[in-house]
Amino acid sequence: MKLNSKIIVVTGAGSGMGRQLSLQLLRKGARVAMADIRQENLEETRSLAGKDGEKLSLHLVDISKKEQVEQFPSQVIEAHGNVDGIINNAGIIQPFIHVNELDYEKIDRIMQINFYGALYMIKAFLPHLLQRPEAHIANVSSMGGFIPFPGQTIYGASKAAVKLLSEGLYAELKNTNVRVTVIHPGAVNTNISENSGVKLNIPAEGAKIPPMLQPDKAAEIMLDAIEKNKFRVMVGKDARMLDILYRFNPRRAVDLITKKMSGLG
Repeated sequence: MKLNSKIIVVTGAGSGMGRQLSLQLLRKGARVAMADIRQENLEETRSLAGKDGEKLSLHLVDISKKEQVEQFPSQVIEAHGNVDGIINNAGIIQPFIHVNELDYEKIDRIMQINFYGALYMIKAFLPHLLQRPEAHIANVSSMGGFIPFPGQTIYGASKAAVKLLSEGLYAELKNTNVRVTVIHPGAVNTNISENSGVKLNIPAEGAKIPPMLQPDKAAEIMLDAIEKNKFRVMVGKDARMLDILYRFNPRRAVDLITKKMSGLG
C-alpha cells in the first residue's frame, strides 16, 4: 500500500521508533494520527514535524484500556475523515529478572500493553479498514517474539502472541482489502527501557557494546515493508542473523543468547 495521501494511526508516537514512523510518514505524504500516553512527547514530535505538523492529530490514548481504544477510531475519523492503516508500535519491556521473580502485576501490565493493546486496536479499527479501497495493519513484534531472551521471557511471550495474532489475521484477511505485516526489530536505540520503568546495568567504560540500529533507519525499513505489502520483516542485522540461526538450530541459538545475556539487567 503506497502511503502517499493515506491516513495512518501510529501508537507510541511520542518517542523512539513511533516518532520516526510519524515523521517519515509525513514526508511520504501521509496524514498521521499519533497516539501516546504522554502529551508532552506528542507535542515534541509535532514540533519536529515543522510545517507538516498541520497533517498530524494528537491523541492521548492508553492502549491497555479497552474503553479508550474503542473511542479512538471516531476521534481519528473526526480529525481526518477516514483511516487507512494502523501501526501497532507501542510496547514495553520487563525488568531483567526471571519468571520466578516477576510479580503478577508486572506480568499483567506487559501483556495488557504489548498484546491486548494491539488486539484492542485491531478490533476497534478493523471494521473501518475493511471499508477502505486498500488498508494495512502493521504489528511490531520483536526478535524476542521468535527467540527467547533470558530475563525477558514474559516480554517475549507477549511479542510471540503478537506474531501469531498477526499471522492469523493475515490468513483471515487474505481475500479482503486489508494487508497485514508483522515486524521483528532487533536492538534499536530507543528509550524503551526508560519508558518501561526498567533500569539497565551500564557497561564499564571501554566495554564493547553491540551496535544498535538508529530509530530513523528502523522506521525506514518498516515503512518500506508496508509499502511493499511484506508479510514479515526483520529489522536490523541482529534480527536477521538470529532468525536464520534459530531456524537452523533452535537450541544452539538459545544457548548463544543465554551466554550473551549473562550479566545484563
